[in-house]
Amino acid sequence: MNTRERFLAIMDFEPCDRTLLWEWGYWGGAVERWYEEGLPQNKGLPKPVEFGETLAGPGAAWRSGVLNVPDAEDVADAVGLDKGRETIPLQNFIYPPFQEETLDEDEEIVTVRNADGVTMQQRRDAGSVPHPLAWPVTNRDEWEQLKAERFQTCPTERLPAGWDDLVVDYRNRDYPLSMASGYCGFFGSLRALMGEVNLFYAYYDQPELLHDMASFLCDFWIEIYGHVLKDVKHVDSAEFWEDMCYKNGPMISPAMFREFMMPYYKRLINFLRDHGVRHFCVDTDGDCRSLIPLFLECGMTGMLPFEVQAGCDIVEIRKEYPQLQIYAGLDKNLVAKGKDAIDAELEAKIPPLLQQGGYIPFVDHLVHPDISWENFAYYRQRVRELAIEFGSGV
Repeated sequence: MNTRERFLAIMDFEPCDRTLLWEWGYWGGAVERWYEEGLPQNKGLPKPVEFGETLAGPGAAWRSGVLNVPDAEDVADAVGLDKGRETIPLQNFIYPPFQEETLDEDEEIVTVRNADGVTMQQRRDAGSVPHPLAWPVTNRDEWEQLKAERFQTCPTERLPAGWDDLVVDYRNRDYPLSMASGYCGFFGSLRALMGEVNLFYAYYDQPELLHDMASFLCDFWIEIYGHVLKDVKHVDSAEFWEDMCYKNGPMISPAMFREFMMPYYKRLINFLRDHGVRHFCVDTDGDCRSLIPLFLECGMTGMLPFEVQAGCDIVEIRKEYPQLQIYAGLDKNLVAKGKDAIDAELEAKIPPLLQQGGYIPFVDHLVHPDISWENFAYYRQRVRELAIEFGSGV
């Protein structure tokens, strides 16, 4: 079976020889450490990376497409990962982008305005999360201006150069093809435009504005995705980014989810399903357990990454939601502790989920620099062995 055939069988809970051997991504500092510890540097990295910068694995929907996160090919080659998914490179958010510029800097900190119009302070070594200062939308007038200037549909301008040739390639693909990654979702996209604190106040102070933003984005995405789906038949999945949970649970209540997100997700997912897309996955970190039934009600079919330290146990989650496609969910911190910890974690989680199907195993977010190359290589070897032993959905 090729990668696409395996992906579709896994997502449909059908019997399959084995699950996919994917990893989601890595810290730049982890891969640089591994080069020093014996990872063969055959292809290298496409550009120099900072310690905290993200590098993509084959399971990431953002390893291609508009996000185009650098791909750590040497890692995939060394541990025998499968060919990855590809994402249609459609400009599906702010376009044209804001001009990136440096506003202030010193030896450690740089203040910039990025392509999304967000002003933020960031460390030169990317060793911590950037600190945002200002966003492009705080009120109705700024939203109307942003819509007029940077959210016009213009589908042909939002497609990549060489689109016709790319469409031909997609017809003959042997890999899963995804769409709608990046800022596509009805919490994450608004947070990207307004910032967390402003968004949380707006749920109470400006609810009409938030409904207008979500409704507009839903119609906007339906129009541009509809244009793509006229050319590309049988897209395999749609990927949504939310990151709306933290260690203790969601950032908004279930009632707010139902009011401000669910109607628009239902409309968008129903449209995509009517045009041949069958699998829908949402990426949200933290403790997402109380959101699972809400996302399923919206039409979502899968989730990731199920962070263990936030209380997510994929064995228990699958018992409660047997129809949920699960990606990741393996404790990255245990991979750092050596072979005994790795064996215990993998043997407790991988066999029961593989036997049910609908599961692609990898760690519960980016592989971090505390994990040695020896431990990472052993972990991937054991995942492969268990994948072959237990198959998928058998």
